[in-house]
Amino acid sequence: MAVLSGTAALSRSAVPAGPRAVLERVVRARAGRATAGGHGPDTGSATVWLLALAMLGTAVFAATLAVGSVVAARHRAESAADLAALAAADRLLLDPDGGCARATGIAAAQGADLVSCAVDRSGDAVEVVAEVRVVGLPVRLPVGPARARARAGPVRAPVSVAEDGLGDVPGGTAAS
Repeated sequence: MAVLSGTAALSRSAVPAGPRAVLERVVRARAGRATAGGHGPDTGSATVWLLALAMLGTAVFAATLAVGSVVAARHRAESAADLAALAAADRLLLDPDGGCARATGIAAAQGADLVSCAVDRSGDAVEVVAEVRVVGLPVRLPVGPARARARAGPVRAPVSVAEDGLGDVPGGTAAS
């Protein structure tokens, strides 16, 4: 048998052998690494840790979405209550129901249900109290609907009559 030179030995080992020879080479290489300390009892633990961290991240993200949707529903309920009370107060002296029909329409336009609308005529102040609720959170949670209450009264501008019969101009000077 002839002795091969270095280049011939390299080119000969670079030539792919049959599938069986490749498989045997892979098995021998893995067996050699296992005995040399390449693999141990914690082989694959990085994958387990990565999956655990991914699950933890998913849980934190889901909790953040849930809290965010509850807060958004609460803000929506507060806005709808404020707008409904203001709309009712605007129509308080004009409508026989005290503007509650208008408040119902405004609350519905905001995606809320008007739970109660009451006109408080006690004493010198006249106010409308509107309570709304927002149902249908985007995330299913074991919490009730978001509720909010708002109070508003009609706008009253002080009117004084000058000697010439004209009222005060908003700037504070009488009209002439």
